[in-house]
Amino acid sequence: MSEWKDCRLKDLTIRITKGTTPSTIGGAFLTKGINFIKSESVSYNGKIDKTTFAFISEDTHNKLKRSQLERNDILYSMAGIYLGKSGFVTDDILPANTNQALAIIKVDPVKALPKFIHFVLQQKNVIEYVNTISGQSAQPNINMEEIGSIELLLPPLPEQERIAEVLSSLDDKIDLLHRNNKTLEQLAETLFRQWFVEEAEDSWEEVKLGSVVQTILGGTPSTEKKEYWNGTIAWINSGEVNNDRIIKPTKYISELGLNNSNTKLLPRKTTVMAITGATMGQVSYLEIETCANQSVVGIIPNELFYPEYLHLLVKNNVEFIIQNETGGAQPHINKNDINNTIIKVPPKDLLNNAKNYLEILYDKISNNCWQIQQLETLRDTLLPKLMSGEVRVQN
Repeated sequence: MSEWKDCRLKDLTIRITKGTTPSTIGGAFLTKGINFIKSESVSYNGKIDKTTFAFISEDTHNKLKRSQLERNDILYSMAGIYLGKSGFVTDDILPANTNQALAIIKVDPVKALPKFIHFVLQQKNVIEYVNTISGQSAQPNINMEEIGSIELLLPPLPEQERIAEVLSSLDDKIDLLHRNNKTLEQLAETLFRQWFVEEAEDSWEEVKLGSVVQTILGGTPSTEKKEYWNGTIAWINSGEVNNDRIIKPTKYISELGLNNSNTKLLPRKTTVMAITGATMGQVSYLEIETCANQSVVGIIPNELFYPEYLHLLVKNNVEFIIQNETGGAQPHINKNDINNTIIKVPPKDLLNNAKNYLEILYDKISNNCWQIQQLETLRDTLLPKLMSGEVRVQN
């Protein structure tokens, strides 16, 4: 450890700068063009979500020279309620530009490995630090000088490379499992639409969804009762419902909290829908047994359907459910909107024939989800140990 050095981020960078909003120079967002990355595209696990990109013209991109991104740049959120999220710029997203909510950290490769610094910034203690110095204003922010003041322990370049290689290997495995799941989910969706949408027959019986499922509205234990929280029973809020599998709860409640609130324990393989807020209309599939808050409805099949079919059925009927949403300051779907949705019931033999295929696909997705969680836990455990030198990577 004698060759490891205490330093500040600014000592290892060519420069730290930030972007600009296109409208300040008369530019506008387009439906396609040069990638424009906002703070919602970066995350605390260092990933960049390409599906959230906006786009600008090449002319606007050329005018915004200061914020043109280059390979190995680090994007770092410096404004808004989620400070310290980051993303690593790779060739597949270039050319690209960004706005003033993201800092652009250009690491000097002679002094430090950019990918290593990216992992440094993902440490929990670093994220807590930047959120502590941001102040308590309605719009928290940090400036480029404060970002440059971040302290770190820097090993020699060869060890930086070995550490980054270990962590990158875990990230690559996690990414591969996510891609596999996306492929499996698309296959399940394709099979469902072929069998139950495109080849649906007019003779199939039409019923209200509520007649073939049980819908359960969640609830929240009183936050004033400390004894209702910090238990062992999983509990989620609507922010967790994000068109994906739910494998981690938001919080844990106690048995006392469960018994003294409207929330109910939802079994694994329940389909859940967010009925209010930013995620309204999004659908997830529970990989865990959990409770939920009042902005979430659990949908459980009766003996006619099975969980995998119901999940796909609800996802394919979301637009019809949302048509009934109540306006106002907070758009809202109620439980009856779900129950009153008209669906067609396929013949039992068709449902049973599809069951084996869908169960196999969902089981593979579930196994991948648990592998992802194990790898993410390993990565999160290793990250601070590697960065502190507690765990060393040998040649």
